[in-house]
Parts: sequence; structure tokens; C-alpha cells
Amino acid sequence: MLKQHRELSMSIRRTIENNEEAGIRPSKTYQSFVAAAGGHRELHFIEKDVRNYITREVRNVSEQEDAKEFGKSRAAFEYFGDVISFDTTYNTNRYNLVCGSFVGVNHHGQSTLLGCSLMKNEEIESFKWLFQCWLRCMGGNAPKGFLTDQCASMKRALEACMPTTVHRWCIWHIMKKIPSKLNGYKGHADIEQEMSHVV
Repeated sequence: MLKQHRELSMSIRRTIENNEEAGIRPSKTYQSFVAAAGGHRELHFIEKDVRNYITREVRNVSEQEDAKEFGKSRAAFEYFGDVISFDTTYNTNRYNLVCGSFVGVNHHGQSTLLGCSLMKNEEIESFKWLFQCWLRCMGGNAPKGFLTDQCASMKRALEACMPTTVHRWCIWHIMKKIPSKLNGYKGHADIEQEMSHVV
């Protein structure tokens, strides 16, 4: 079939988009069209047309959506960027990368994602690079407060990149370490009460 005679109708395009979003491979999508039409000869396109449409249109839309999300993150930072939490407790298993997330809290008390990262390691230079990139994306404005875990290299990178930002440890990480650090005082109710009040 000559290229000028091949075309994807609107309904075919929608089906391709839906199947791509559902994770169905292009070859399976094409085979479903062949089965529905009653054979290859009944279609006005070939499998390569399906693949080209996915590459050209569907993935292009994904890139545009990423750009929209970036704009939303920047706008959210302008409104809710006073105090940011940065967490790297999640590691991806397959590629052994460190997944980090920049999170703020909106006026409804809901977490708002302000950025995320995949990093090869947790060294000072990696954090410096990440924080500088994130600040540039957020218009160069540093938050007033920054909550992190007790990572020393992250602390040093923050001091270098955001010298006016107040750095604090996340309460979850503090509370997680209390039992191991103060295990000897476990039987003393008055100390437990005082510690609960202080924290």
C-alpha cells in the first residue's frame, strides 16, 4: 500500500492513544485492528503507521504534559513554598537510584509535589547540583525553611546553596531514632512524658 493512500481515522487514533496509555504494545494494537477488520488487506494503514503515530503524537503530548506540570509546580511553590520537605528515603531497586521529592503543604493541609529527582548517589556535589537546578526551576527563590532527614551531605549542600534558609530535621526521623538512642530510659514514665512534651 502506498504511503499517500494510508491514513489513520480519528477513531483509530483514539484507540491507539487509549491502548498506549494502558500499556498495550503497538504490535498488539495493530493485531486487534487486523482481527476487527477481517485481515490486513481491509486496513488503510500498516503497523509502522501505528508506531509512528505513537512516537510522533502520543509521546509528544506526554512531553507537553510534563511542561504543564512544571508550570503547576512553580505556581504551587510561589503560594506554598515557605517550608519545603525533601525526602530521599525511597530507593528504586532496578537501577539503584535515589528518588527524592520536594514537597510543600497547601492551605488545605495537603501535600503538594514541587519537584522530584533521581540521583545516582547521596554525595555533597550531587545534592548541590540538585538544589541549584531546583532553585533555578523555581525562579531562584529559596524557601524560608527546609525539612530533611539527618543526612550530613544534604545539610552541607543546603548550607552552600540556600544560606538564608533555615534547615530542620523532619520529626518522623527524630521520633524513629528515639527508642534506640534513649532505650535505657524506657522504664521512667516521667522522662517519657517530658520527652513527648519536648518533641
